Parts: sequence; structure tokens; C-alpha cells
Amino acid sequence: MLHTSGQLLTIDVGARETRTESIDDVLESFIGGRGIGTKLAHDRLPFDADPFGPENSLFFTTGPMQTSNMSFTGRTNCTGISPLTDGLLSSNAGGFVSRNFADTGYAAVEITGVSDDLLAVHVSDDGVTFESIPKLSGATVPETDEYMAEEHGLGVDNLAVVGPAGENRVRFASIMTSENRAFGRGGLGAVLGSKNVKAVSFRGDSAPDVEVPATQMEIHREAATDDHIMKRQGTTSVTDLANEIEAFPTKYFERQSFDGAENINGDAVESKKYEKGTCSACAFACKLPTKDEERGVETEGPEFETVMAFGGNPMIDDVVDVMQSNELCDELGMDTISCGNAVSAYLEAEDEFGNAELVHETVEKIAHREGIGDVLAEGIDRFADELGVKNWTVKGLAFPAHDGRTLNGQGLSYATANRGADHMYAVFYSYEYPLVSKEQAMDPEGLDGKPPALVEKEDLMALNDSSIVCKFSRDYMNPERYEALFGADYDDLLDVGSRIVDLERHFNNQRGFDRNDDELPYEIEGFESALDEYYEVRGWANDGTVPESRLAD
Repeated sequence: MLHTSGQLLTIDVGARETRTESIDDVLESFIGGRGIGTKLAHDRLPFDADPFGPENSLFFTTGPMQTSNMSFTGRTNCTGISPLTDGLLSSNAGGFVSRNFADTGYAAVEITGVSDDLLAVHVSDDGVTFESIPKLSGATVPETDEYMAEEHGLGVDNLAVVGPAGENRVRFASIMTSENRAFGRGGLGAVLGSKNVKAVSFRGDSAPDVEVPATQMEIHREAATDDHIMKRQGTTSVTDLANEIEAFPTKYFERQSFDGAENINGDAVESKKYEKGTCSACAFACKLPTKDEERGVETEGPEFETVMAFGGNPMIDDVVDVMQSNELCDELGMDTISCGNAVSAYLEAEDEFGNAELVHETVEKIAHREGIGDVLAEGIDRFADELGVKNWTVKGLAFPAHDGRTLNGQGLSYATANRGADHMYAVFYSYEYPLVSKEQAMDPEGLDGKPPALVEKEDLMALNDSSIVCKFSRDYMNPERYEALFGADYDDLLDVGSRIVDLERHFNNQRGFDRNDDELPYEIEGFESALDEYYEVRGWANDGTVPESRLAD
């Protein structure tokens, strides 16, 4: 089976010490990326670790595809205990850092401990250096990037950094790379910030020699030549469809469609796009560099989820206002979905929907934990009762778009996902809009027959996150191509994904998670029986826990 190679590098930022060790057995069983990150975290982190404590670690990883020339492979994984959900969580970011990470020659880099002063950690194939950077305390992401360029000749594609939000332990702070790409969901930026680490850099010339089959070039050519709407509008291309079928959360989830959607939809975003944008080695080029010269706003995006979180949910119908919110989050280092929803909850409490100026002021306050921002920085699950608003989260993670009240299988996916309400954990919505072939499409209403399909999708997405292959490769990947690329039977590859999901669930079980956490803030007919079926297909107990027998290597 194709897998990445290299050692685990552990960096204790408190002791300023490093060590390396072989993890060949993990690599052979879990491929790379999220797989090895999850396995290492499960086996090395105390089950009762404080997310902000020195015993929590962040595991940066790539997969074998990051040594290929294939489109859809410009991604890097990060795994740790989330301060937002309190469970084990993996997040992956696009951009250009993945190849520079691979060039260090390491399969995984573990950041552990807590530093006494603000640090930059520089990782290369020559070793690790620690740089004290107190002058960057409170610096934005662009300011930190600029310093690294001027002092070290490091580009944004070498860096993983946190903004003020990470330093201030905002529970949904992101780790930013390539300036505007994010390890977004779950607050891993707050974990890095809690370790007093402002930036981690990666560079070298020691990428592992991984022989990727020629199928990679077939996929790359198709990605380059296909006329796909995402090349023009990115994920915002689904905005009108979601709004039309009432799957577009609006007015802090009170409604499911937005009258002002046409002003913030794919066409509106495309009208502000000024050049193509992509990730490392990818010819699909679905990113969205946008600007508005009149108001002096320049950003990348917004993507569909941000259009919902800073458009529909706060009822903002000006695309430039949404662009500005997007850029603020990137500069300050916050997940746009969780931040936008937290701000929308505040607008609900204050009866201020549509107030774009208040939205932007509140984003700033959250990042610096000033005034009401200190409350909102804790995340909806922790402040909902205090503000008197409904708790629109699963396992503490705020909902994205693709409303499960309309797309019922996606609703089930939000409930079962170990990360909480994360649309990318299974990408089940693609079956229900549908964004797939007629043969694969499913009726969005109801849950009959969906639990087995959901299990397979979760396993496949875990495989993608381990490879690492972008989720938007779905039109170009099929079982035969997976088998050709990885030199293994498709069912064996899905089994890798299944074992990853098991390990995540088992870790979270030890932290107190069970069936009671697989719930939704709304009703779907047949939900409990579908949950029973999901557990049965997974081989889990009916209380949502993983039997120890399933963890045997």
C-alpha cells in the first residue's frame, strides 16, 4: 500500500529539545496525513489532557501524494485536542506549505510543551532552531509573514502562523498558512497559541522518494482541461441551489433561505475575482482572489461557508461586506464559520441583524477578547445560555451551511461526525443536492438507506485526508483510480478510513463522549433508528462507544 515515509520529529517548545523516532509501523497501516496524526495522538496523548495544557500536542503531517505532481494534493493536516469541542480533531489546509513540509523529510512533526516566551520554531532537514520573537506579540498574520520574509527569507508557503486570536486562545482560532489558507475548524490555532508559538516554518530538500503511479497524470490532465464551474466560482457556485431548496441558514438559523442571496452568490463573488487562484501542484484552480478597489478590500474568497456565516446568518447582503469579514478573519487568524455564527448569535441577542459595521467591530473584539468579544470567543456552546440564544452546535462545533433540516443525510452526518457539525467530515450533501451523478444521487428527504452510505463516505473522506487528496477531487477519483494510485484493494483502503474513525471515536469516548453527544438541535424523522443502524454498521455499541476489540492493529 502506498504510504508516506520518514520519521516523527518531536519538538518540546518548553524544554527547547527535539528527538526523532521511527514510526514505520504507523505509516504502513495509516498511509499519512490524518491517519498517522490520529494514530499518534490516540497513542501518545493522555485521554484527560487539557487542550491548553503542555501535554496536548499538535501533529503536523502530510501524505504520499504530497510528493506527486497530481492536482488536488496541495494540502497539509494538523491533529490535536480541540479547545472548542474538547475532543480529538483533525483539520487540513490548502495552499502551498505541503511540499515544503515534505521537503523537511519528516513524516510527522509533533509540537508539545509550553514555551515561557513567544517563539518561532524553524524546522528544516538540517534540524530545528528556536527564535524568541516577543516583538511579534499581537501581530496579525500578514505582519508575521512580513517579518519572516524580511528576517529569514521565508515565504508564506513555508509558514504556519497564528494571529492575535490564537495568542488570546479564542477557541475557534485558526492556524494560517500561505497567508489566507486555514487549518480552520476546531480551534487548533488556540492550541498553538497556548504553547506560546507564533509561527512554525518548514523548508528543506529531503522529500521522501515515494513512487506514485502514472494514474496521477491522468487525473492532473483532466483537472487542467475540464470546464468546471468551481474554476470560476469556487464553492460559492452552490449558493443559489442551496438557497432555492432551503438549505441556506439565515438569520442565525431561524430561516433556511435568504432574500438577499443573489447579492452574495457565486456570480457576485465572481464579479470581484481578479485572477486565478490555486493550491500547490493543482491545475483545478478553484480559489477566489477577490478585491473591491472602491472600498480597498482585497482577500481570497469568500467561499460558500463564509457567504453563509457572514452573509445569510447575520443577514448581510453586500458581497464586499462579506469579503471584509473574510479578510479580517484571515488577518486575525479565526475560522470564518465559527466566528460568523458567533457574531450572528450576538446580532440575534441584540436585534441587530444586517448591521455590517457592528459585525466587523465584533470580529475585532473577538480576536482581542475585548468586551463582548471575550464572551463570544468561547464559542456558541459555551455562551448560548448567557446570551439567551439557541445553541446551534454539535459537540461544540458551530454549523456550516448545507442545512440538515432539508438535507437529512447531511443532518445525520453532523450528528455522527467525531469533529461535530463539520460538512467536510463526510461531504454527504453532495449526494443530496445532488452534486454527483444520477446513479449516486439520493433524495434529500428522509434517512432510509443512508447510514451505510454515510459510513462509507466518512471512511472515504478519512482516506482522502490521509493521502492527502482534496475533497473536490470527487469528480476525478473512483475506486479503480484509488486502487491504481495506492496499490491496494478499494475495500482495504476504506478499512484504513474506518480504523481512523474508530480511533477518533475511542479517544473521545475516553473523554466522556457517547451517544448523548450525537444529537441535533432539530428533529429529523427516523433519526434515532438511523443512529442505531449507523452504530451497527460501524460495529460500535448502541451507546455510541467503540468496543476495545475494534482497536486491534
